[in-house]
Amino acid sequence: MALGVTFTIAGLLGIFLPLVPTTPLLLLAAACFARASTTFYNALLNHRYLGPPIRQWRENRSISPRAKASAILMIVVTFGISIAGVVPTTAGKVIVALVGFALIVYLARLPTR
Repeated sequence: MALGVTFTIAGLLGIFLPLVPTTPLLLLAAACFARASTTFYNALLNHRYLGPPIRQWRENRSISPRAKASAILMIVVTFGISIAGVVPTTAGKVIVALVGFALIVYLARLPTR
C-alpha cells in the first residue's frame, strides 16, 4: 500500500517534472494497489485522466501517439540541455546521448493505438 501511494505521488510529480516518467510510475502504483487494495486499484484505473493510459497499457501494451510524441520530445529537449550545458566531459555527453537514443528507440518501437 505504501509503495502504491509513493509511486502515485511520484507519477503525479512526473506530470510537472520533465525527467520523472509519469506512466511507468503509475503502472507500478497500479501493480502495488492490485495486490494491496482493490479500492485504490479501481480508483486509479477509473480516474478520469490517469486511468486511460494505464488501462491502455494493461490491455494492449500500447501508448497513445500523443504520449509517444510528448515523451520523445521531452527526451530530446532534456537530454539536449544536459549535453549542451550540464555534462562537462565528452565521455559523459556520449553516455547521455546513448541513453537518450536508447530511450527514443524503445519508445518508437512501442505500439500505438
